[in-house]
Amino acid sequence: MNILVIGPSWVGDMMMSHSLYQTLKVQYPNCIIDVLASNWCKPLLDRMPEVRQSLEMPLGHGDFSLRERYKIGKSLRDQYDMAIILPNSLKSAFIPFFAKIPIRRGWKGESRYIFLNDLRHNKKDYPMMVQRYVALGYEKNSIPTAKNLLCPTPYLTVNQDDIFETKQYFASQLSSEEGRLAIGFCPGAEFGPAKRWPHYHYANLAKALIKQNFAIRLFGSKKDHTISEDIRLSLPENLRPFCTNLAGKTSLSQAVDLIADCRAIVTNDSGLMHVAAAVNCPLLALYGPTSPQYTPPLSEKAVIIRLIKGDLIKIRKGTDSAEGYHQSLIDIQPHLVIEKLSDLLK
Repeated sequence: MNILVIGPSWVGDMMMSHSLYQTLKVQYPNCIIDVLASNWCKPLLDRMPEVRQSLEMPLGHGDFSLRERYKIGKSLRDQYDMAIILPNSLKSAFIPFFAKIPIRRGWKGESRYIFLNDLRHNKKDYPMMVQRYVALGYEKNSIPTAKNLLCPTPYLTVNQDDIFETKQYFASQLSSEEGRLAIGFCPGAEFGPAKRWPHYHYANLAKALIKQNFAIRLFGSKKDHTISEDIRLSLPENLRPFCTNLAGKTSLSQAVDLIADCRAIVTNDSGLMHVAAAVNCPLLALYGPTSPQYTPPLSEKAVIIRLIKGDLIKIRKGTDSAEGYHQSLIDIQPHLVIEKLSDLLK
């Protein structure tokens, strides 16, 4: 069976989708899995052995472009037996429909009844996103309940040769790390500043760790470069050489290698949090308005700090500080993070 998966748009969601691909290989042992997704996802999909290939989705997240979707669908005809649509949007169901794929499976969402012929209605029975993905790997009449649903842990393949090559590429930037183990920080968040641990807390944590003979690596996209630089420049000048701002300077594949090489990661609820979990790096995840009940880091080496209770609070910029930080994250003091991190490093 040839299966086309319409992949999600975000790094964290793409990482959680790996649990589905592993499930499909169990449910349909001889299946071939291709994933249609944005080109930036290719470095992740290339490290998932269950995926044969990633097909580039040329349209952006909010781009409707019905005509272009028809062309893409037409080009995929007679290649697949089943499509699994992970996004909930109406437009995400167009391409498998135009490709005339016989089985088109997905959750109910945005009035797409005529486009999906294997429609699932009980999404709320599966409270975690990874459970919702994995449930789509089963035939409709044989889906386990959430309590009994086995969700394979997402992982990315890494090897020491690739890590060595990537470290050589960034040798000049990482030259001050000699004799020190690296702790990675992922201080950005696509959700907005309300999802970020304050930069001054990160700086105080970095200061303490550098004095313990660690080096700090700051990871993120180009949009995270400024917040990462705020952290670095908040350090005393004599400590700055031991803190390297890599945000916006690495490819996603290079970031995977350098994260895998870290002794531990301290991170906001972000896509890179899920990457760190997938390379089995010990990580400390800091949550505020978002809820770890829905999208936690899927790793036995993950420790979560959240000081408030309840579900997701939909807020992009808080009113609790000039920078837009949320009070629940401001309240997570560096000494608490150092304590939890010390336990994790043991």
